[in-house]
Amino acid sequence: MLKKNKIHLIFGDEEPLMRTVKQLRQAGIRIKDAFTPFPVHGLDAAMGIPRTRIAIASFLYGITGTSLATLMMWYMMIHDWPNDIGGKPNWAYYYNMPAFIPITFEVTVFCAAHLMVLTYLLSSWLLPGVPPKNPDPRTTDDKFMLYLELTDEQAKQAEEIARKNGVEEINYKGEFYVEPKY
Repeated sequence: MLKKNKIHLIFGDEEPLMRTVKQLRQAGIRIKDAFTPFPVHGLDAAMGIPRTRIAIASFLYGITGTSLATLMMWYMMIHDWPNDIGGKPNWAYYYNMPAFIPITFEVTVFCAAHLMVLTYLLSSWLLPGVPPKNPDPRTTDDKFMLYLELTDEQAKQAEEIARKNGVEEINYKGEFYVEPKY
C-alpha cells in the first residue's frame, strides 16, 4: 500500500498560484484540482487539463433544436392543419421555409441553452441535495487553492516549491492509502 497526503496550498493572488503550478508540473508533480474565486486564464493549460468538448455538446444540442423545430413546423403547418396564409403554398415545407426561419432560430437557441445548463449542472455536480466539492469556503471570496495528493517525498518537494513562490498557507488534511498499480 502506498501512503499519500492530502495537501491544500492557499494563495492570496493568482500570480504566485500560476508560478507554483508551472514549477510543480515541471517537477513532475500532479495537481489534483484548483479552486479559485474567479476564472484564471491559462490555469487549465498550465495544469495540463485537456480542452473541454462542451462546444461539441452545444453544437449537437443546437442541431437537435433545429431538427425538432423543423419537425414541429412541418407537422403543424403542412401535415396536420394546412392553411393558406398570405397566399403561401401549404403542400410542401420547402416552399414555406423562409417564413419559418425565425421560429427555427428561436427553438435552436432554446434547446442549446437549456440543455447546456443541464449539462453544466450534471458535469460539475451542482445538484440539489449534493454537498459542494469545495474544501475551503475562502476560495469563493478571495483565496486561491491547489489541492494535491502526494507521497511524503513529493509533499516535501511541493512544499519547498510553494514556499519559494509565496504560498500563504500549507494545510495537511490527512492521509489515505492507495493500492499500487502494476
